[in-house]
Amino acid sequence: MMNILFISLLDFDSLDERNIYTDLLRTFLKHGHYVCVVSPVERRKHKRALQLESENLLILKPKIGNTQKTNLIEKGISILRLESRLKQSIKKFTTHIKFDLIIYTTPPITFYKAVKYVKKRDNAKTYLLLKDIFPQNAVDLGILSKKGLKGVVYKHFRHKEKRLYRVSDYIGCLSPANIRFLLRHNQENVSKSIEVCPNSIEPQYIVPRDKGLLKRQFDIPEESTAFIYGGNLGKPQNIDFIILCLKKNINMDDRYFIICGTGTDYYKLEEFFSKEKPRNMRLINGLPKEKYDELVSSCDVGLIFLDCRFTIPNFPSRLLSYMDYSMPTLACTDINTDLGEIMEKGSFGWWCESNDEEMFLEKINYICEHKNEIEKFGLNAREYLEKNYTSERSYQIIMKHFTNSVL
Repeated sequence: MMNILFISLLDFDSLDERNIYTDLLRTFLKHGHYVCVVSPVERRKHKRALQLESENLLILKPKIGNTQKTNLIEKGISILRLESRLKQSIKKFTTHIKFDLIIYTTPPITFYKAVKYVKKRDNAKTYLLLKDIFPQNAVDLGILSKKGLKGVVYKHFRHKEKRLYRVSDYIGCLSPANIRFLLRHNQENVSKSIEVCPNSIEPQYIVPRDKGLLKRQFDIPEESTAFIYGGNLGKPQNIDFIILCLKKNINMDDRYFIICGTGTDYYKLEEFFSKEKPRNMRLINGLPKEKYDELVSSCDVGLIFLDCRFTIPNFPSRLLSYMDYSMPTLACTDINTDLGEIMEKGSFGWWCESNDEEMFLEKINYICEHKNEIEKFGLNAREYLEKNYTSERSYQIIMKHFTNSVL
């Protein structure tokens, strides 16, 4: 068995929570490994830095500056200070542990110092779960530039990105398109093992419930096809395009749209709903997870939106929650991700480019006119999830490199 160090910015106090990281870590524990998690807490949450320890599990929660729900200056300073703060915490509380494997995620790219320190101290192997490609994604959205003052910031973070790749013995990418992108732009930095290690979860047993009853519970017209988007509502989703798509479908009685989430551009949707007052749409400013899960189970088709300007091939984890509920998905994305290709090849969803609201309308019309496909595509989604996107499969992908250490 191995001693595993896991580093992420995700803030959690227990592995009982459900997300792509805690599900994977529970799988490591299930297989008998010791796991130490570094899960920092931001200053804005007013929580103490602490350590939570139980059998085979240690969770370190160092306090860091604010990286979410804050201005760009504070966020930038906090991210720059992050490396040293995480290294300090690991150095202080893990002197009695010799780690065999370090697993860490992007975002952010500023784990280099902490990873390098433990790798050298313990002669550990390193595995990067590449969930996002920064700073190129910020360039795609116009937040950074490769020229001028913003170019200086870009070059600084690009340097950090390259160092993180170089210190990684293995890199797990979300999809084949991610691998192609990484090799095309970082050939000299990722000469070691690079492979697909996708987002994954522990699929849950969902108790079958009456869809009509659930729709009535949430005041969704029973005869309508209910579409739901749940998640972040910020620049990566291009809220202006979402609004154009909604306008194309406004007040059509055979379809119903629910947008549920929070984010920097949520206000744009608020303004649209306040002005237009659409009768076949609803905007919800976030929900507790249990209530959100009930809402998802009352809907028919999941929605994914990604800005058309992305050159990096994103693969949102939001897809998995839809698949878990045996729901097909309509994805509106850039042309560089292979998300739509995988969904359509697996017959569990539909795709259109996220700069064409007319094509979005055509897809919605098709789905509403072919409601018999929804259940079939939903069952395909759940089957595809169980074959390809489980935390057990991700565990096996990672651990195949350490067979001798496991036996």
